[in-house]
Amino acid sequence: MAGIEISSSQKLLFPNSPFPSSSQTRRGKVVSRVLMNPVSLPNLCNRGFVEELEIRSKSYTLISTTNTLLETQNNNLSRPNTKSPHSDHHQVIIAELYAIMEAVADRVEMHKNIGEQRDNWNHLLLNSINAMTLTAATMSGLAAAISSTGGAGAPPPMVALKLSSILLYVAAAGLSVLMNKIQPSQLAEEQRNAARLFKQLHGQIQTTISLGKADINGVNEAMDKVLALDKAYPLPLLGAMLEKFPSKVEPARWWPQQEKRKAQGRKTEENNSNGWNRKLEEEMRQVLGVLEKKDVAGYIKLGSIALKLNKVLAISGPLLTSLGALGSLFIGTSNHSSWPVMMGVMAGAMATVVNSMEHGGQVGMVFEMYRSNAGFFKLVEESIMSNINEKDVERRENGEILEMKIALQLGRSLSELNHLAAASSTRHDEEIEEFASKLF
Repeated sequence: MAGIEISSSQKLLFPNSPFPSSSQTRRGKVVSRVLMNPVSLPNLCNRGFVEELEIRSKSYTLISTTNTLLETQNNNLSRPNTKSPHSDHHQVIIAELYAIMEAVADRVEMHKNIGEQRDNWNHLLLNSINAMTLTAATMSGLAAAISSTGGAGAPPPMVALKLSSILLYVAAAGLSVLMNKIQPSQLAEEQRNAARLFKQLHGQIQTTISLGKADINGVNEAMDKVLALDKAYPLPLLGAMLEKFPSKVEPARWWPQQEKRKAQGRKTEENNSNGWNRKLEEEMRQVLGVLEKKDVAGYIKLGSIALKLNKVLAISGPLLTSLGALGSLFIGTSNHSSWPVMMGVMAGAMATVVNSMEHGGQVGMVFEMYRSNAGFFKLVEESIMSNINEKDVERRENGEILEMKIALQLGRSLSELNHLAAASSTRHDEEIEEFASKLF
């Protein structure tokens, strides 16, 4: 009979067995590869039954032990690592930031939808008021024409036209007062700004998570920013609407008040430390001076002009409409007086022009835009001040990154920003002609 050829690895696995059984061959694939030639049944007559059982028992024990070790190793590899308390706390912070992101994304959609609604208010109310005013003026003219051609007494058509004109004038005056009070164009601009700023905050939170810098301070800061934006741009009209005709124009503020830190650390040195040096710090101070003297002051001045113009128009519109109603009331009372018809027709025409200038030209929106621009530059100012006032440079934002951000926010390159700072330092207290920003 032909014998069995066994490799050296198989001899180590089965030292006392002339051949492996079918189950041994199947399990031995985990430990080694067995190369076998075609075999015939061996002669086992010289071995006793008890010896054969001992050999098979030893072989099964070796294979079972090997498989147990392999299974243990595989379980260890597939089993997830035990989380530490620090890891659990980090996951909670990430979950909180994602919850804030969901709330911010919802606010973006709310402010966007409400902004579109209030922009529609502006167009619909303006068209309705102008249509009523022009119709009332036309009826006043027709009533005056009928009155001049009629005899003694007031003809019924004249009375109907006269009363209709008065009613339309009164209704137009009431709607005009309401529209001037809420300023729909300004409301729409507020909601557009809120949607843009909430979208910006959403991106900032995403960046924080992506960079792996999420901590409890980041969560608190994001919450403060959300609440500050809610306060700066409220959604409801009653009780929470911003004052549309303030006594003093101030920059819009949509960011939380920054705490003044008093850190005792090392001061800025000549060499770079966290991206800061004496030259960069002086450059930031010069840019800060330009922002305060030119950009913020300039937009506050423009906002004051827009506010004064809006006040004049807001008073003139309802006043002229009321005069038109008064002129229509006295049409037909005197055959030799032309002032009622002049007032009834011309006041209505002038009221239409005033309303179109105020709400068609969206003067309220222009005022809000100037106020928002001044607030933007105020935010840039506070960002610079909070860094240069911090004595410990390690607690500041990286100087090179801050310089790049300021340059981008002002629409300048780094070289142009350096040139602006150099020009400001040479002029000292002289009037600076150039604005810091090239965007607005």
